[in-house]
Amino acid sequence: SNRSACYAGKKDWTTAAKDAKECIKANPSFIKGYYRLANAQSEQNEFDAALATIKQGLAIESDNPQLQKQIRQIKARRSSMRRAENSANAATSSGAATPGGMPYSNLDSSISKEVNDLHQQLIATTKEYRMVKANIMKAQNGKQSNELTKMELEKLPQGTDAKMYRSVGKMFMLTSRSDIMTHLEESVEKEGKEETSLTAKLDYLERRMKSQQQNIQELTKSASSE
Repeated sequence: SNRSACYAGKKDWTTAAKDAKECIKANPSFIKGYYRLANAQSEQNEFDAALATIKQGLAIESDNPQLQKQIRQIKARRSSMRRAENSANAATSSGAATPGGMPYSNLDSSISKEVNDLHQQLIATTKEYRMVKANIMKAQNGKQSNELTKMELEKLPQGTDAKMYRSVGKMFMLTSRSDIMTHLEESVEKEGKEETSLTAKLDYLERRMKSQQQNIQELTKSASSE
């Protein structure tokens, strides 16, 4: 479970999931193994698999607060992803024809070119919107993972002689507890700032998408009324 958490800290979700599965196989009653696996699956957008994993864990310990919280978060993330995809798909298809159903090819050539240019801009904005949305989720989950690791370390008694390792690239380096705690605190702060910055960018992109859609609709509407 701890090795899976280390791979999660490196954002190596495939290996983190593999290690968590080995943990569950070795001890099917170890709840944290289900938590680690569901987290890795969710990071790979395998939401249905993650929810199934959590349900397996809840079958063993139905009142586990971590799993109950995790299932709510994954359901919310899945719904948010679906809404974003539906919104993006609607945005990219909105310029297929004029409000009256007239195809672009039936518009005046200069207007048709302008509308097509606007449509390409809308597609690019939509693609960027999706990427920013995914990066926000990545920052949120990275922050959550580091906060959880920090909480687990804080449970250990001061002066413990347990060996601790921190991932550095593809290696794990023996590190003091204080250095690991400092690294986790800095990572949580960095990811929090990144989330704030990306959220502001997402709001801007959403406004730009709406503006581009409106411009296309107004241009095609004015052309079809001539």
